[in-house]
Amino acid sequence: MLPVDDLGEPVALDRPQRVVSLVPSITEAVAVSVPEALAGATDYCTHPSDLDVPRVGGSKYPDVEKILALAPDLVIANSEENRAEDVDRLRANGIQVWVTEAPATVPMALKSLRRFFGLAWELEPQWLTRAEDLWRETKPARLTALIPVWRRPWVVVGRDTFATDVLRRLGVENVYANHEERYPRPTLDELNDRRPDLVVLPDEPYVFTHEDGPESFPGLPYVLVNGRHLTWYGPSLVEARESLERAFDYGQS
Repeated sequence: MLPVDDLGEPVALDRPQRVVSLVPSITEAVAVSVPEALAGATDYCTHPSDLDVPRVGGSKYPDVEKILALAPDLVIANSEENRAEDVDRLRANGIQVWVTEAPATVPMALKSLRRFFGLAWELEPQWLTRAEDLWRETKPARLTALIPVWRRPWVVVGRDTFATDVLRRLGVENVYANHEERYPRPTLDELNDRRPDLVVLPDEPYVFTHEDGPESFPGLPYVLVNGRHLTWYGPSLVEARESLERAFDYGQS
C-alpha cells in the first residue's frame, strides 16, 4: 500500500531522485538534507542562500511546462499555496505530487516533515531533532501582539496559523488568534483600536520597515522581525527561536 500525503492522497515515495519543490520552507529542508535530489524550485525559494537549481516561476503560479521539462519523479506542493488545477495537471502527466497541509502549529509542521523524510529517504535530519527540542517549551503569556503580513489592504495573522503558534510558544499572544478567519483584513482603525502591547512587523511577504510602525501605529511599540523565522518550517526553526526572542526582548525595552 502506498503512503499518503497530508491530504490522504496515495503517493509513491521510494527514494526520489529528482524533486521539484514549490514550497520554499520545504525546498530549504530538502536542499539541506538531500541536496543531490533537488532538481528545481520556485523563484521564492530563497534559502539556502547559495541555492543553485532551475527555477519554475512563482509558488502560486508555477510554470507547469518548466516543471515537466525537468522530469521530476516527485513534486512537493502545499494545499494553501498551490492551486489544485496545477497539481491535477502534473498528476495527469504522470508526475507524483506530495501535497502538504498548511500547518497550524510547530509540532504539526515538524511531524509532517519527519514523516516525509522518513518515508522518502528513511532519513531523520539532525536539524529536525534539534528543532523539536528547541520548540518543545511554551513560555507563559507575557505580551499581546498584532502581526500584519500585508498592507494596502491590511492583512494580519489570525486563527490556526503557524505564526500564531510560534508566537504563543514565545509567550506572545496574537490578538487575532480567535478570529473566524486565518488571515483577516481589518481596517487600520480597527487594528489600532486593538491596542496590543506590540506590533510585530515581518519582512515577508510584505517588506515592512521602520517607517511602517510609527506611520501606521502611532503610540504603539513595534518590532521588525525576520519573516522567515516567523513563518517558515524547516531548518530555519533551529535559529528562529533565539532570533525572535531577541527581537521581542528588544521590543519591550
